[in-house]
Amino acid sequence: MGALRYLTAGESHGPGLAVILEGLPAGIPLTEDDIATDLARRQRGYGRGARQAIERDRAVIGGGVRHGRTIGSPILLTVANRDHESWTRIMQAAPLTDEDAAEIAALEASGVKRAVPVTRVRPGHADLAGALKYGTRDVRDILERASARETAARVAAGGVARAFLRALGIEAWSFTAEVGGEAVDRARCTRSRDEADESPLRCPDPDAEERMIARIDEARSAGDTVGGVFEVVVHGLPIGLGSHVHWDRRLDARLAAAVMSIQSVKGVELGLGFEQTRRFGSAVHDVIAGRDPYGTWVHRSNNAGGLTGGITNGEPLIVRGAVKPISTLARPLPSADLLTGRPVEKAHYERSDISVVPAAGVIGEAMVLLALADAVLEKLGGDTLDETADNLRRYRERIALPPGDPPGTAAARTVAGGGAAPGPASGGPTRPAGGGPTSPSADDGGPEVGSGGDD
Repeated sequence: MGALRYLTAGESHGPGLAVILEGLPAGIPLTEDDIATDLARRQRGYGRGARQAIERDRAVIGGGVRHGRTIGSPILLTVANRDHESWTRIMQAAPLTDEDAAEIAALEASGVKRAVPVTRVRPGHADLAGALKYGTRDVRDILERASARETAARVAAGGVARAFLRALGIEAWSFTAEVGGEAVDRARCTRSRDEADESPLRCPDPDAEERMIARIDEARSAGDTVGGVFEVVVHGLPIGLGSHVHWDRRLDARLAAAVMSIQSVKGVELGLGFEQTRRFGSAVHDVIAGRDPYGTWVHRSNNAGGLTGGITNGEPLIVRGAVKPISTLARPLPSADLLTGRPVEKAHYERSDISVVPAAGVIGEAMVLLALADAVLEKLGGDTLDETADNLRRYRERIALPPGDPPGTAAARTVAGGGAAPGPASGGPTRPAGGGPTSPSADDGGPEVGSGGDD
């Protein structure tokens, strides 16, 4: 059991979605507007489907917050499904009366597609495996929960985790790195974070974005879908989150599981990821430059993506997710019928997107933030935000000193070759955490793009 627990509930066309988070400290500033920002980002992106024009996602805080601050109790968030108005009878929780069943039968007879039981399973979707596992004759029981609509609840939860981590100086961002084989050129990422976030595909490279849009248009005209890659970058993490001592405490494993759990994600990379297999070790491992006068350990590159041995190493965290093409096609693939087992010419078609990579990046942020919030609480504890922040301050002071030298001793006042140890313990300047040479500054005018490379 982690320090932070959360569960989502709800179906794609049900009344709404809900999430409960338990374990966050009291005192975190939080409003519904804070969460709304990420929910709106999730709904944008070139290639999204008609559903996004229907929904206006907003999370309602139903518990755990009072007067704009968390109070330490479980936080309840709900997100209404506006589209449920057209599905009330189809998705009702109560048993069907004879009159209800007759109404649904009449809708089916009149050609209302949503009233027709789904039996033509879709290749690449949870339809077949889920229906057989749970013994249903209507795939609607499976696809409603397997749908990525559920991620609206995760993004709402991620917004809460963001508020917590932001108060500790930890910030996360994501961008679209590739769509349909068209990838960003790191040297051409000229957009700032805000500019990229407002672009059609949330992409920092305008030239690559044009090619990505062309690939989405190509897929749309063919009745097809297209996948891609998103990248999440996190700044401000201290050294020491996670652990090397057991498999389930390794932060890289926890992050990979969190991102892999997103619908349509089929691969996760940390730092250089698979590129490391194509290089010699001398071109992979990040040279440790030493501890600077501020007490910060610096690496000359960030190929590891901010993690070594399952532990954060102080550099920016770099996580990428590979998103497969959406499995619901406007020109469906051949398939088979769940009940007869016989081939059918076309699988079921449910209203769908062409590409979801920009939205998947926002969801990836949420899952990374939730995993990191859990790791921060595991490491630092605290029943209040002030207590957690104080624990972090003291921990940063300690790791800025030679191991074994407690603050206040003569040895502890000698850091990196002499002089008083800087930072809060001695009144000296404080360097921003994670501010090594591979950590682009928010003040340099450039985009916050984590390279995972040799810069």
